[in-house]
Amino acid sequence: MLFSNTAADDTNRVRIKLCGLTREDDVITAVQAGADAVGFVCYPGSSRYVTPSRLMCLLGLVPESVTKVLVFVNPTSEEVREHLAMFPDCVLQFHGSESRAFCDQFHAPYVKAVAVKDPRDLLTAQDAYPMAVALLADAPAEGYGGCGMSFDWEGVSRIRDQIRKPLIVAGGLKEQNVSQAIRLMRPWAVDAASGVETARGIKDPHKIQKFIEAVRRGGDCSEPAAEA
Repeated sequence: MLFSNTAADDTNRVRIKLCGLTREDDVITAVQAGADAVGFVCYPGSSRYVTPSRLMCLLGLVPESVTKVLVFVNPTSEEVREHLAMFPDCVLQFHGSESRAFCDQFHAPYVKAVAVKDPRDLLTAQDAYPMAVALLADAPAEGYGGCGMSFDWEGVSRIRDQIRKPLIVAGGLKEQNVSQAIRLMRPWAVDAASGVETARGIKDPHKIQKFIEAVRRGGDCSEPAAEA
């Protein structure tokens, strides 16, 4: 099951993914604080990139109850297959312009990220990627996410009932605004990177704890859990 934490199995609560982890201490902090999923960037163009050898060390610190997500941006098929061969229990996240055929070919659960220039981009994506286990709404930005920018939350709220797939909201989320994002968009999960950092790829334990506390105060969502 995607983003399933056996320690907290309330199907109506908002799940939490922390992305762009690069250090052992940050992985341990995220897990201990209660993150449901942790994401690792497999895109060499990112300042949060982790090599396969580093990834092996970091993934070894993640318990089975926490979902492990490998984030790719326009990879080759070989790159994805090599990672899946080494880390077969991970969920894939495609954050670039990957086609449906490309994403589907691995027969592995995947999340498709959508750069939301217009809220209806999410409706287009759910039809274009029927095999995706969830859609991740992010802000359009150079560098493919993790830039601390947000998108039109009000616009997404107006079409929210038309989004059938579990919705993961990213893009500029932090302690101070995540409750508003939850209220407006009723996401199935939220995803933070820069909002819990002191520098690119360097997480802040205090910010992680405060972010997770803010999500828990933000209310429940009614989205069903997605089967991976």
